[in-house]
Amino acid sequence: MKSASKFEKIAARCWNLLNEGKPFTPIFVLGTMVLFHAAILGSLQAVQDLMFAFIYVIPLLIIYFVFDFPLFLRNYLWIPFVIFIIIWKDIDIGLLLFSMALYFFFTVFFWGTLYYHLRIGTSWLNFTRFWKLVLKNSDSTSGNAQEQLPKFLLILSIWEMVFETNRAGGVINILSLLIFYAFILVFAYILHRYLFDWKPKAYETYSKNQGPQPGEGISDKVIVIVVDGMRKERFYEANTPFLDLLKENGTEYMNMETLYPARTVVCFSSMFTGTYPFEHGIKSNMVWKLGINVESIFDSLRKVGKKGRLLGIAHLVDSMGDDVETVTAVMHKDKADPNIMERAKKIMKEQDPDLFVVQMIGTDQTGHSQGVFYDEYLQKIHEADVLIEDFVSWLKKEGKMDNTTLFICADHGQADGIGGHGHLDEGERFVPFIVHGPHIEKGKKVQEKQSLVSMAPTISYLLGAPFPSHSRGKVLLDAISKKKEE
Repeated sequence: MKSASKFEKIAARCWNLLNEGKPFTPIFVLGTMVLFHAAILGSLQAVQDLMFAFIYVIPLLIIYFVFDFPLFLRNYLWIPFVIFIIIWKDIDIGLLLFSMALYFFFTVFFWGTLYYHLRIGTSWLNFTRFWKLVLKNSDSTSGNAQEQLPKFLLILSIWEMVFETNRAGGVINILSLLIFYAFILVFAYILHRYLFDWKPKAYETYSKNQGPQPGEGISDKVIVIVVDGMRKERFYEANTPFLDLLKENGTEYMNMETLYPARTVVCFSSMFTGTYPFEHGIKSNMVWKLGINVESIFDSLRKVGKKGRLLGIAHLVDSMGDDVETVTAVMHKDKADPNIMERAKKIMKEQDPDLFVVQMIGTDQTGHSQGVFYDEYLQKIHEADVLIEDFVSWLKKEGKMDNTTLFICADHGQADGIGGHGHLDEGERFVPFIVHGPHIEKGKKVQEKQSLVSMAPTISYLLGAPFPSHSRGKVLLDAISKKKEE
């Protein structure tokens, strides 16, 4: 299987400018205004007028960039737009209809059909389903219609009002506009202060101050297989005989909580540093500054002469750097996971790492492109089960499972719509999490709520490496057999 090329890594970062909701909004409104006024932009004066008017909407763009409007909070975004219409009564219906048409063309046809057809081989008719997914989607991407529509309709209306008023020789009441922006700022602050209360609570102390410390280690190897985007209840509905067997003969965490925002690069960064976005610095899939700010489990292993590798898509390089073996994500959705697992065998055979993390992407791709409440999504989970069984069987034949602890989990779930994840909607927050191995309790179900930040310190404990410098997670001692530990 091909590694992600330098071009693919750059392209992935560029795509995130359009995929992530926050950078998308200013890019979209700028592009919309340029296209809408393309006929007059041959005039230097018109260009200057348009850019001058743009200055007036910068404060609003900043507010919408700073504040999230997750889940039901996005409904409140319509209030400022309605107030604007009532007070100023100055909207261009043609511009608004043009912007909505352009938005749905981008999300439904360009993204949901052309992009996914070229990247992972979905049908040319995917738009017949994708438009419904965009309308339902609640995640933090540009495909969240209920969040993006009130944002860009208000920004475009104000921009157009200022532009046309200046061109007509009129005067904008700057004070009234500033008061309006102040209202939106206070309104956003109040919403987030009193209604945005479902973020997971962070562990306050570091792992090194919580209890048992890593000793010589009790496992020779740790293998972590992350089925990206596997929604927990859909996992239970899917045909997964091998993973069911691992649950019966291992420990299953019934309330394992992901991170906020529940985006892939954020979750992987937290899992393998043991801490949260405010500390490791990765706050979305759009990584503005490459690299994490803290030690990872891979750094910890190097301190004791051990090696870890992470096999995953190009996005993960942005946080984990050279510890990542990349795979190309430009591949038919039915071929991606089989090729990833073949590459995993090659890495295990040639490099034999003490810690090996594998990201399976087929389930996540299918959820994003075709939705999670369809048979295709369940089929991808079943295929992951078959591939994991094959990989583990191969490891046994190679003699690499004798004293190995195996983790099977998801980095996040997926919500309704386009398999959305980010804001911890239903289906995102709690993920499947199974631990299996010779030192792991058999048939145990842990009901206590835990966090994915516990992955790194637990690996440290199993392999006898120091906790990563800023690890806050708890060692998952519930899963470790006490008789083996003694």
